[in-house]
Amino acid sequence: MPKSKRSKTYHMTQVDKKTREDKEQLFQNIRETVPKFAHCFVLGFDNMRNNHLKDVRREMSDSRIFFGKTKLMSRALGTSPSDAIAEGIHRLSPFLTGSVALLFTNRDPAAISEYFSNFTPVDFARAGAVASSDFVIPPGVVYATGGAVPPEHDVPLGHTIEPELRRLGVPTRMVRGKVVLGGDESGEGSEGYTVCKEGDVLDSRQTRLLKLFDQCLSEFKVRVFAYWTAESGLVTEVDADAMEVEAEDDE
Repeated sequence: MPKSKRSKTYHMTQVDKKTREDKEQLFQNIRETVPKFAHCFVLGFDNMRNNHLKDVRREMSDSRIFFGKTKLMSRALGTSPSDAIAEGIHRLSPFLTGSVALLFTNRDPAAISEYFSNFTPVDFARAGAVASSDFVIPPGVVYATGGAVPPEHDVPLGHTIEPELRRLGVPTRMVRGKVVLGGDESGEGSEGYTVCKEGDVLDSRQTRLLKLFDQCLSEFKVRVFAYWTAESGLVTEVDADAMEVEAEDDE
């Protein structure tokens, strides 16, 4: 029977499972990279976003960043003095836990730490993220930013969004063509609606509301846990507090 010539749909988002050959190649690439750079950093990530990670890769174009299974990266560096690829680098193994990457660079460690401490772009939160601040929609006419800016610098929320607000649990209604929360347009005697409080673990309903009101409560952050210096063979611990948080999350 001849093959069908009808067009087929190919899903470009499908990711092939890593093969043994892929893992062996990563292992070999890491070991070959170690002698080429003066420092190796262990980086941790909060609220990972690919678009922000691309910015990091562009900035670090003279360096190399590796992501992979922590056990595999640990084996590539070495877990003891006898199997370490370079003197002292095996001391990085305890830091390889959670969502981490290896950064190989010739840049000064102080410059690396300064760059990442200042690189904290914000984005819309995803379900499971922790709210960085409170967000309460004031009573009265509902504005596009939900009260995040003064009314004189904002615009009333479009009426087409009102049904979705009610579907998401916000007790709004239409009054003379405006979306209103509470009794009337003035909001007197009514209470606001709390979407989230600082420290809340957000669910999908809350993140949808935050996005509707253009509130970015998620901060992409790169933490420097520790780094190894080829010249001395020493490992310097940088962010011990972040390591403790990562360990708790793994449990």
